[in-house]
Amino acid sequence: MERKIEYRALDSKVLAVAVEGAIGDWSAYVGAVNGKDHDEEYEGVSRNGSKLSKAVAEALFPDWAEKLKWRY
Repeated sequence: MERKIEYRALDSKVLAVAVEGAIGDWSAYVGAVNGKDHDEEYEGVSRNGSKLSKAVAEALFPDWAEKLKWRY
């Protein structure tokens, strides 16, 4: 099963990335990128970014909050 990932650019050099877990859960991360190609840079944020708080993640990705359980 391929997990769902979605990103939002908060700035040209800052991405927020929502990541689906294996058991119907999710979390989101934020991190700095070079800003050259977000389609290539978001995966690094999903692996090495700082985890967002639930409140901030839900504000950025409201559809995810409705469909999946937050991973603490």
